[in-house]
Amino acid sequence: MLNSLPPGEATVGSSRAIAHRTRGHTHGPITRLMSPSDLGEKLKPFVFLDLIDAKDLGHMREQRLGLHPHSGIATLTWLLEGSVSYEDDLGRKGEIEQGWMEWMHAGSGAWHGGGFGKSDRLRGFQLWLALPAASELDPPRSQYLQAGPGAMEGPVTVLLGQYGQAKASIEAPAPINYFSVKLRAGETWRYQPPTGHEVAWAAVSIGLLLTPERIEAGELVAFEEGGKSIEFLAVQDSEFVMGSAAKHPHDLVLGYYSVHTSAQTLLHGETRIQEIGNALRQQGRLR
Repeated sequence: MLNSLPPGEATVGSSRAIAHRTRGHTHGPITRLMSPSDLGEKLKPFVFLDLIDAKDLGHMREQRLGLHPHSGIATLTWLLEGSVSYEDDLGRKGEIEQGWMEWMHAGSGAWHGGGFGKSDRLRGFQLWLALPAASELDPPRSQYLQAGPGAMEGPVTVLLGQYGQAKASIEAPAPINYFSVKLRAGETWRYQPPTGHEVAWAAVSIGLLLTPERIEAGELVAFEEGGKSIEFLAVQDSEFVMGSAAKHPHDLVLGYYSVHTSAQTLLHGETRIQEIGNALRQQGRLR
């Protein structure tokens, strides 16, 4: 539900309290806001979240993240500004731009990489999801696609799941909603999670929100568990992502690039990504 409030009447109703907040750890243009060793354990199936915010890229050498592996997870890269290049172990290469996303369901094991694109400004998020036990060893698959009109309703672009009549183009691996939300100063938006979505969080790229507590640009907040609605008021023009989900019922069993539900499936995934890596080296695609 979206409302606009006149200046001087900007208030936000009661909603779920913020249980945790963080600014993460920044390395260059990337801030890791969440990982399995901190909030990812509390917010699973959401286990990693990176905020990408780079400026003046025309004065920098091209930055690339070479091919690297994952298993047991899915990643979704969403661009709010700029462009990035991509490649994967199947030989696909290309570039995605503002309003596009890269979805990689790593499953039993996959390699991907990429780099900053051709724009001066780059801004977006990369989310990692822990996969359910039933699909953590599925064959890998990836998609590179634009969020179309059918994924938009009011201020919301649906990246995973559904909001009102808007639906994501990507099938979520579990009961998950993941939205990109854009509010003008003075607008409020209330979100009622579906039944069973006890986990909820939000991360702000630009602007300032009240819930009624402040959430500033560069912050991630985790809300208390439960089914209550959450209301956001934009004090400034704001863009943020938020997620809600049924809680992942498994412990997180971690490898260097992998997240699984058991030691056995972790071994399977790491063995498979090593096999792919050996093949890539033979092809001269890895050093």
